[in-house]
Amino acid sequence: MSPIAARKVAYQKLIRDYLRCAATVDDNIGKLLDALDDMGIADNTIVIYVADQGYFLGEHGFFDKRMYYEEAARMPFVIRYPGEVPAGKRVDDLILNVDFAATLADYAGADAPEGSQGRSFRDNLRGDTPDDWRTSIYYRYWTQHKERPAHIGVRTDRYKLIFLYGNRLDMTGSTDYVSRPSWEFYDLQEDPYEDHNAYNDPQYQDIIKKMKKEMMRLRTETGDTDASRPVMLDILRSQGL
Repeated sequence: MSPIAARKVAYQKLIRDYLRCAATVDDNIGKLLDALDDMGIADNTIVIYVADQGYFLGEHGFFDKRMYYEEAARMPFVIRYPGEVPAGKRVDDLILNVDFAATLADYAGADAPEGSQGRSFRDNLRGDTPDDWRTSIYYRYWTQHKERPAHIGVRTDRYKLIFLYGNRLDMTGSTDYVSRPSWEFYDLQEDPYEDHNAYNDPQYQDIIKKMKKEMMRLRTETGDTDASRPVMLDILRSQGL
C-alpha cells in the first residue's frame, strides 16, 4: 500500500480496537455493579476504575500518547461508593496518579505505603476539598525523539505551559537528535483543544512568567532538579530559568 493508504488502514484499526475495548470495559463493569446490587452489598463496596494515560486518536496529528496535551495527560478515575461519594458528581480538583495509593489506603483504613508520593483525595470525592489542596501540577516526559521531544510542563486549572527542551540527556530509549528548545502555552478556557500556541501573545506574558516560576518551584519540590545533568542546567539558563 501507499504510505497514505497504510496510515488510513492503521487508523481505522486503532479506532475499532479502541471502541471495542471501551465497550467491553463498560459492559463488564456494568455486570459487576449489577451483581453487587443483586447481592445487596453495593452500599458497602467501593468500586474504582482507573487506567493509564489517554490515547491520541489523531488529535494534534498524533497517535499513542506521551505529549503533554489533554488527551494524553488525563487519566480516568471513576468511583462508586454509595455510602460516601455522591452519585453523578464530577470533581474538578487537580488530582495526580501518585495520589491513588494514598487514597486506596485511606479507604482501606491503612497508612499510605512508606515512601509513596501523593496524598489521599477522599475528602475531595466527598465534596470537601482541603483548603491547602494543590493548585498546579508538574509533568515530565524524558525520552527524546524528533517527532516527540523531551519536555517538562506545568498546568493549573486554566493554563498550561510546556517547555520542550529537546535533548536526550542520559535517558535510554531516546535518539541522539537534538531539537531547538521551544515553548508552548495554552489557555484551556479559551482554547480547550490546545489548537493555538499563545506563548507569544502579549496578553499572557505576566501569566507565563508566573507559570515559569511555578514550574521551577515544582521541580524543586519533587526533587527533579537535574543537578547531575550540566547539559540540562545550561539549557535552562539559556531560557532565563
